[in-house]
Amino acid sequence: MKQIIQDIKNGETILQEVPVPIVKSGHVLIKTTKSLVSLGTERMLVEFGKANFIQKAKQQPDKVKMVLDKVKSDGLKPTMDSVRNKLSQPLPLGYCNVGEVVGVGRGVTEFRIGDRVASNGNHAEYVNIPKNLVVKIPDNVTDEEASFTVIGAIGLQGIRLLNPTFGETMVVVGLGLIGLVTAELLLANGCNVIGFDFDQDKIRIAKKKGIVAINPAEGTDQIKFVESYTNGIGADGVIITASNKSNEIISQSAQMCRKRGRVILVGVIGLNISRADFYEKEISFQVSCSYGPGRYDEEYEQKGNDYPIGYVRWTEKRNFEAILNAISKDSLDVGPLITERVPLKSFQNIYKDIGSSKSIASILEYDKADRPKSTVTINNTSFEGKKGVIGIIGAGNFTSSTILPSLKKLNVDIKYIGSSGGLSSTIMAKRYAIAKSTTDYKEILNDNEVDLVFITTKHNMHAPMVLETLRSGKSVFVEKPLALNNVEIQEIIGAYKGQNVNLSVGFNRRFAPIAKKMKKLLGNDNSPMNIVATMNAGYIPSDVWVHDMEIGGGRIIGEACHYIDLCTYLAGSNVKAVCMNAMGLNPKENTDNASILLKYENGTNATINYFSNGSKAYSKERVEVYSQERTMIMDNWRKLKTYGFKNGKNISTKQDKGHFNQFNALIEQQRKGGNPIISFDEIVNTSKASIAAIDSLKKQKWITIE
Repeated sequence: MKQIIQDIKNGETILQEVPVPIVKSGHVLIKTTKSLVSLGTERMLVEFGKANFIQKAKQQPDKVKMVLDKVKSDGLKPTMDSVRNKLSQPLPLGYCNVGEVVGVGRGVTEFRIGDRVASNGNHAEYVNIPKNLVVKIPDNVTDEEASFTVIGAIGLQGIRLLNPTFGETMVVVGLGLIGLVTAELLLANGCNVIGFDFDQDKIRIAKKKGIVAINPAEGTDQIKFVESYTNGIGADGVIITASNKSNEIISQSAQMCRKRGRVILVGVIGLNISRADFYEKEISFQVSCSYGPGRYDEEYEQKGNDYPIGYVRWTEKRNFEAILNAISKDSLDVGPLITERVPLKSFQNIYKDIGSSKSIASILEYDKADRPKSTVTINNTSFEGKKGVIGIIGAGNFTSSTILPSLKKLNVDIKYIGSSGGLSSTIMAKRYAIAKSTTDYKEILNDNEVDLVFITTKHNMHAPMVLETLRSGKSVFVEKPLALNNVEIQEIIGAYKGQNVNLSVGFNRRFAPIAKKMKKLLGNDNSPMNIVATMNAGYIPSDVWVHDMEIGGGRIIGEACHYIDLCTYLAGSNVKAVCMNAMGLNPKENTDNASILLKYENGTNATINYFSNGSKAYSKERVEVYSQERTMIMDNWRKLKTYGFKNGKNISTKQDKGHFNQFNALIEQQRKGGNPIISFDEIVNTSKASIAAIDSLKKQKWITIE
């Protein structure tokens, strides 16, 4: 299928061929017929992409600070590599989609094949959308009209926050697409509506709809006009739908208002607010968030859990339905807003001059799509007779920033890369000369030429996919963690036994050059030691999926596990008991501020401090080892200081966390045979220990590892 994307590195807008997404649980697969180009939002993305590196930095000062902190802790090269990787990931454009349902995921009962629906899907021939972001279209509403659903909901949410009452006077600043829809909806609410814009064509359309529309460029003072129109009272409220960096708009909006008036921001403007403008008249100000309640809430959008209507009357989905109902009843007439209709293949007619476009609403029209393909061929490389051919399931940030650059250096054969949406895997396939991009991971498992599968999906998919891969007779590398619970671990143990394949987990720290040096200095005499490992992991917002115990398993299971493996490697022994305590009076099981105490079979004692409340400017990782009147201290995989070692010497080098060495060892083992790069026994022991840490926190006692 074809999809429009924006390359934010060079500013190019592309029509990309990508595989059709596979319908997921709780989702609806839609074959697109029309989509609406939101010129304001998409213009910002296109212009950001065209900006140079310095200009991009100026637009994101918060990201610049993060980059500077990373330079201090990790060094310049790793930081620049990370920045370049982020900029190389294109953005899908569009969020106003209309089409026909062609696939219904598990758990979806409100939609059927053949339903006409509107959604916030991208500009793509097929989109896979969570059910709470999809609505049915009334029979008397055309596909063209329905493409305004999401744009309309953005304006409607601003109106709901404004809370207008019949007869009030409202001002709309900016009569672009959202502004015109907002103004018309305010009229439908029984309000007197004043609109301001500098585009005469938009003024003309607004006047035809009954809006008191003014072009300030003709000399009208906006504040004095509103004062005169309202007989000196001022507007009851102002909705700002403009896109402008000036701080003048927010000041003028406050001055237009009556005492205790309301200002709602829907657009993007300068926000250097003058206290005096708002103080004297006690004016309230609020920023509107997208389509309404539920937006950016994982529980609502991705898991499909609706808010009770008695408590949240207007969710984003119900706002969608309200807009379609308004169009159906002729309360909202979107037809006059359509400036042009463009076939998808001619998309550049819209995007090549989007910065200077005077269009209000551009409709993309989709031809009858070819039969959907879950796999697209990027190149026709032959893999016949080759050993160590790789298939990758998962095309997220770790795959693009770490795995693929390492595998490229190793000159390996990669036949597939898969992702659920198809776009990220296609971009990476093109960049790294991978033969095929797919949205159906089972095609990788069923291909006899593939003998090693990399799994880098979300954590809850690790164990199920490892099981499928093992049962398909292929070796597997899975990024940490191996599993989220002991039931999954036992299933993997059963599937692994008797198989002539290898299983490896992304416990890369033991392969770091400094870790190998530490192990060599410590020797293999099985003597007990004390280890203190500290991870200054950094804060991650609570709504990120890694904190969800069902999906991510929490950061202790998902991330601290590789430090348990590092301690096991240095100790040369397996964990026999675990105890964990966490910060706070009543810590939750998904805590990311905890201390884990490990008791090893050989008497080694290890403490892992996993903290998220430290400064990002400080070193992210630190390990101290005390053994036989000797001490060594590792600082952020860049420095090693030794004390009391006869052959020890201090090391200062570029940061290397062992990823490349691990992949190199894995590929060599896959091609030439020999022992696993990490023993299966140690992988299982580490995985059980990380799960036992959470169990210990809940039960408040030591947990023995079976």
